[in-house]
Amino acid sequence: MTPTLIWILVALVAIGLYLSWTAGRLDRLHARIDATRAGLDAQLLRRASVAQELATSGVLDPAASIVLYEAAHAARQAEEEHREVAESDLSQALRAVFAEPAQVEAVREAPGGEAAAHELTEAVRRVPMARRFHNDAVGAARRLRQHRKVRWFRLAGHAPFPMAFEMDDEPPAALVDRAA
Repeated sequence: MTPTLIWILVALVAIGLYLSWTAGRLDRLHARIDATRAGLDAQLLRRASVAQELATSGVLDPAASIVLYEAAHAARQAEEEHREVAESDLSQALRAVFAEPAQVEAVREAPGGEAAAHELTEAVRRVPMARRFHNDAVGAARRLRQHRKVRWFRLAGHAPFPMAFEMDDEPPAALVDRAA
């Protein structure tokens, strides 16, 4: 074997190791996206469940109960392609129902209301964090998938292009002020 052939072989092995490391990194990012999406789904489901439970508890006035129940039910039943809109609608309904601190205080004064208000506060606080974690993982995977080496050598395989979850997740001011 000539020295030139040995150097070519060493270079090919080094390139192969680098590409293998990059493919492994991309695979870990896709696994992270799956995990963060599961966490986001859990937080969204928790928020909708708490809102639905609060709407049926009789603590809120009838109009607010109907608005909150319908938005929470729609968020829980939404198909994947309509989920972002349904979750945004739930956020808007929560802001409409809990626009005034007096409404939050009325919920807290009812029997079992303190626990319900605390659970709702926690749920609406965790949704933006879960969404941010998911979108950060999606952004990292997208940046890596845009590199030429990933596209040329098809290191992403047949994995679908990761999509961010965009929704209105601003919590009601009265709940956030009370939690702070």
